[in-house]
Amino acid sequence: MRIGYGEDTHRLVEGRELVLGGVNVPFEMGLLGHSDADVLVHAMIDALLGAAALDDIGTHFPDNDMQYKGISSIELLKQTREILKNNGYSIVNLDSTIICQKPKLREYIYSMRENIANALEIPVEDVSVKASTSERLGFEGRSEGITARCVCLIK
Repeated sequence: MRIGYGEDTHRLVEGRELVLGGVNVPFEMGLLGHSDADVLVHAMIDALLGAAALDDIGTHFPDNDMQYKGISSIELLKQTREILKNNGYSIVNLDSTIICQKPKLREYIYSMRENIANALEIPVEDVSVKASTSERLGFEGRSEGITARCVCLIK
């Protein structure tokens, strides 16, 4: 068994869709990034790759490679699943937290879990997604950006 940890942060900007866990969340701003900037999925990818000691998201999916421009992070998660599988690993579970003051995410959490579970080909019961505010502290509290953290277990 191996444990991994991933964390990612993206700035909120106008003119982009907000994508979290593969779900388009209605909001007046979206996350800035080379791909769809899905901060939750990026944290999960780093956790999974880290657990297997297989570098990080930037190594496998660099932000200066045009093939990843605007790509769905769920697609990158599927590719990560294959990288793990090709190295003899299977995913046991993931536990993640999204930190943002706004928008409220409760109604989108289960859809996020389903998207992630489908991409990883694991039961939805093995994917935990939680949302938390930072009590209006820091850049998340000022709605300048969103952070996600994830721990995972692979075998």
